[in-house]
Amino acid sequence: MLVSLFEIFKAFFKIGAILLGGGYVIVPIMNDELVKKRNWLSSDEVLDYYCVSQCLSGIIAINMAILVGYKLRKTRGAFVSLLAMTLSPFISIMLIANAIELITNIPFIESVFYGVNIAVIVLIYLAIKDIWNKSIVDKLSALWFLLIFLLSVLKINPVILILASILSGIVLQKIKDIKNAKC
Repeated sequence: MLVSLFEIFKAFFKIGAILLGGGYVIVPIMNDELVKKRNWLSSDEVLDYYCVSQCLSGIIAINMAILVGYKLRKTRGAFVSLLAMTLSPFISIMLIANAIELITNIPFIESVFYGVNIAVIVLIYLAIKDIWNKSIVDKLSALWFLLIFLLSVLKINPVILILASILSGIVLQKIKDIKNAKC
């Protein structure tokens, strides 16, 4: 299935226009647009791209757009999805930049932002639920989650926690491979 660059642009321009609240809300939005409506990806691929995007430096949503664009049309798809994903918020910011001081004190606008904040909380919950269901699959993964959570509460450097998680995943996979080879 060859997806046109224009279709990629339209999809990511739309995603960029409705994306509020940062990287966590991208999962349900991409699931809806790219999995359900366009059938370009599976929900597992969206979560995989999300996980990789979190590990890369930069904005999670932009990283995901680049990865998905690359999957669909290689370098050109990555460039078009990046352009579309950044263009819609850029246009929005340019249009409201001069008026932002005036509108922020209007009670109706304050109510709109209050409603958006609630919607963002719900979208973050949906993203966490999707990731939880696919990541916490046994007692060991639940135990690892609790350990990492506790260490993060104790303010251990997140880079150390991520590197430890990567290393433990590699070690566990090697152990599984050795066990499977013996069988």
